[in-house]
Amino acid sequence: MTEPSVDCSAALAAVEQAGPLVNSVTNNVTVNDVANITLHWGGLPVMSDDEREVGEMVSTAQACLLNMGTVDEDGEQAMLTAGAAANESGIPLVVDPVGVGATSVRTAVAERLVTDLDVTVLKGNYAEITALVGEDADVRGVESVGEYSDIAETAVACAREYDTVVVASGETDIVATGEAAYEVSVGHPLMGQIVGTGCMLGVTLATFGGGLGVDRPLETALAGTACFGLAGERAAEEGEYNGPASYKTAFLDTVANMGAANAPVADERIEQVLSA
Repeated sequence: MTEPSVDCSAALAAVEQAGPLVNSVTNNVTVNDVANITLHWGGLPVMSDDEREVGEMVSTAQACLLNMGTVDEDGEQAMLTAGAAANESGIPLVVDPVGVGATSVRTAVAERLVTDLDVTVLKGNYAEITALVGEDADVRGVESVGEYSDIAETAVACAREYDTVVVASGETDIVATGEAAYEVSVGHPLMGQIVGTGCMLGVTLATFGGGLGVDRPLETALAGTACFGLAGERAAEEGEYNGPASYKTAFLDTVANMGAANAPVADERIEQVLSA
């Protein structure tokens, strides 16, 4: 199988040049982290989530993230309005269906988002991606537990069903289209000890999409996932920290310093593992 060439430097340069405005309709647990990492990658964060203005705000943006971590009825409608505005404006739309499969409400909301909207990149953990294709998934709260040995096949099925590019995050990240799956072997165990890394990955994908454009979803997913995980590695190797809290600061500092001129090389970390 051929291995894709992913140029992290070029992707970061595109983000730096565009300085994309990214509107995140996200959860109230990690909203500050989502805003900060958007800024550190070179984007401009805005967190509009009021249905009265969110469509107008998204129409001026270059990318949009919908994260349903703490969704309620008003939030559901705001996300649908924001997503529709993103589709109308032709900008990348990233959906993070946090906790889908944990409750019937979350499952219903997630299904509306992925069926009513044209999603550029669908990002979820192994369990969330598995739940979206109607298979048994082990979700505790919003966390993925259990074993998912067929996650590459599941991600391809999910990408095909919803006509999108899928990022299934886990110990090894999977990026999938309806035709192929790629393993992205990046990251550090300390990233799993921080609440919000999944949310930050979601907005990283939106920010990269804002730089690369709506017509390059696979490149967005591969480069964004690779740069995010490699930043986590670099923070662990070069940063100063005493535990998860200070590691988080080191990680954000690493992202802020990882411009195009200081970009990691990702090709050796990406391998095609499935061709449908």
